[in-house]
This record gives sequence, structure tokens and C-alpha cells, in this order.
Amino acid sequence: MAGRQGYDVVVDIDAEGDLGHTDLNDELNFHDSTFDQAPSNGRNKSLPAQQAPFLGQQQPSRGQTSSSKRYLWSLAFYQQFFDVDTSQILHRCRAALFPKQNFLDVLDGNPDLYGPFWIATTVVVILFLTGTISAYLAEKGKGHFNYDFRLLSGAAGLIYGYTLVIPLGLWAVLKWFGSESANLMECWALYGYGNLIWIPVALVSWSPLSILNYAFVAAGFALSAVFLFRNLYPVVSATDAKTSRILLVVVIALHAGLAIAIKILFFAHQSPAAKVGKPAAGAPDPIGDSDKAGGSAVAMLLGL
Repeated sequence: MAGRQGYDVVVDIDAEGDLGHTDLNDELNFHDSTFDQAPSNGRNKSLPAQQAPFLGQQQPSRGQTSSSKRYLWSLAFYQQFFDVDTSQILHRCRAALFPKQNFLDVLDGNPDLYGPFWIATTVVVILFLTGTISAYLAEKGKGHFNYDFRLLSGAAGLIYGYTLVIPLGLWAVLKWFGSESANLMECWALYGYGNLIWIPVALVSWSPLSILNYAFVAAGFALSAVFLFRNLYPVVSATDAKTSRILLVVVIALHAGLAIAIKILFFAHQSPAAKVGKPAAGAPDPIGDSDKAGGSAVAMLLGL
């Protein structure tokens, strides 16, 4: 029994046995478990990309995702067209007055209606005021001056109508000829910021010297026409050569009509707008004494 305690234990290990070498799959992939997720039943499937909206593809506004739905009767739909700050508005105004690059690149896919609306409104008010001052200087010393609000309605109809209707018609024609780059919002923004030149023109065109008024209006027309031509040419060129030339000629001709209307209606001393409905000498004023009182009040306000 005592001899058995001297036995040695020998273990034979293979050099490349299963226990000595283990092959692991380096391409083993792990997937997240979906056991704690509720069954979707097909409701959470990703929606297909929507087509471009009627007014053109817009960038999602701040605080909203691109998948949020917007309806025409909701404020969120119109918020995207006013999603700009003061620095962007000023930058776009400078780019319109001193164009160094394509204005559509300045918009950077985010056209707005804030600038065009207030620019058009400012042009309307300044045309009315400077046109009234020009008419007052022309009739100074010839009797009582009647303050005419028809100049205000005429300015509103001319500027708002031109800024709204002409871009809409141009966009419709481009879509008719199959242009994929035409964007209604960009057309409105382009024409709206293009009206900015008429603010300084109106401020200096109340002079009684008609030749100066013609020069100022002609300069305003030339600058704004070059602005429109330069920025619309790449868009219009998407059509065939003949159609693009016709469209550009029509655009410049309509813009020339706007400049002529501004000169004749507001900065001509014999404006037809001032003659319409004007009572003859010695005839009673159909508007009554309120118009005279209003004219006197405005003259006092202007210090004239």
C-alpha cells in the first residue's frame, strides 16, 4: 500500500488540439433585439418621398422636421415663407442693389416673402408721397391744392399687381414648356427684391425738372432690368433657344412698361391720374370739404 503513493500522473496534450486552439469567426455580426418593441403592423413603415409642392421645394423651417405636414389653411404652411431674420433680409437687399453674384445663389434655396412684401409696400407709400409732393410743387401758387388718394390706390394696384401677377405668369409659362428649375417662390422673391431700386428713384424724382425725373427713372429701369435679365437667364434657358429669347424680351418689355407707368403717373406734372375726376374751375367739389381739409393737414404735416 505504501508503494502506490509514488505513482506519477502524465497528461498528453496535442499541439493543435481542439482545446489548445479555437477558431473565432471575425465576421460575426450582432443585431439589436426586437423583443421589447411593439409590433408595428405596417404602420411605422417609412413613407415615400413626397413630390415637390406647388410653390416649389422649401427647406424645413426652424423647429420643424421635413416630414411635418403643412396645410394651406394653417399658419405653419406660410411660416416657411417668412423664416428669415434681419441679417438675411439686409444681405439680400444689398445683393439686389449691388449684384455681385446670381441672386438665386444668395437665396440659397430659401426664398422668402417677407422682404418682397415690405419692399413693395414701401415703394407704394413712397411713390404716393413723392408723387403728391411733385404735384404740389407743380401747382404751387395756382390756388388750393387738393390731396388725391387715388395716387395711393394707383400705386398699390401697379406695384402689387406687377409683383404678384408677372412672376406667376412667368412661372406658369416655364412650367408649360417643361422647365424643371422654375420655382414660383423664387420668381416672387426675385421680382420683389428687384423693386428695391424704385425706393431711391422715387426719393429723388419729385423734382420739378422733368429731364431729371426721366434720367432717374431710366437709371432705375436699367439697373432693375439688368438684375432681372441676369438672374432669369439661367432659368429661362431651360427652354429652347427661341422660347427663351421671346420670354426675355417680354420680361424686359413689361418692366419697361412699369417704369413708364411710374414716370407718367407719379412724376409727370400733367399726370393723367391727377386729372381724372378733377372738378372744373368754379365747379363744386364732389368730394366735399373733407378732401380740402385733408389736403391742408397733409401740407402742414409736410411743412409745405
